[in-house]
Amino acid sequence: MTLLVKMSGAKRVLEIGALGGYSGICLARGLGEDGKLVSLELNPEYAALAKRHLIEAGLGDKVEYIVGEALAGLEQLAREGRTFDLFFIDADKGNYPSYLDGAIRLGNPGAIIIGDNALMHGRTMDPTVTSPSVEAMREFNRRIASDPRLESTLLPAYDGLVIARLKKGL
Repeated sequence: MTLLVKMSGAKRVLEIGALGGYSGICLARGLGEDGKLVSLELNPEYAALAKRHLIEAGLGDKVEYIVGEALAGLEQLAREGRTFDLFFIDADKGNYPSYLDGAIRLGNPGAIIIGDNALMHGRTMDPTVTSPSVEAMREFNRRIASDPRLESTLLPAYDGLVIARLKKGL
């Protein structure tokens, strides 16, 4: 992810789901001096842990945490008129389609959208599995592949990683 941030030239990155801070460290390492990572995290303990890890990695000055429901955080960012160059989605799977909507809405032209766990350990490919989270991930995968505003690919490594680019000029 560090390389994707560097290659894209992203200055403003939005992470949806911080957990312990590993992905945040990878994202922040790719930012230039003026880059900023905003991280949405539901659990205050996870946000504190992630923040501590980014501080220990020497990247604490690059990150801002917004604690609470990610959908509310996306709405707050939209109200504030904030936009982003790269998104990393790795939170509750049932809301992935809504997170995609938020990324498209807050994305600058050419923004990169990364979705983790797209295969859900093979469950998205098994038609007999119909849990709400699997169905939501299938919808996310369908939409990210077919939305005319996006160019995308799915990397089948480990648990599946979707990478999309918001087309310019739309």
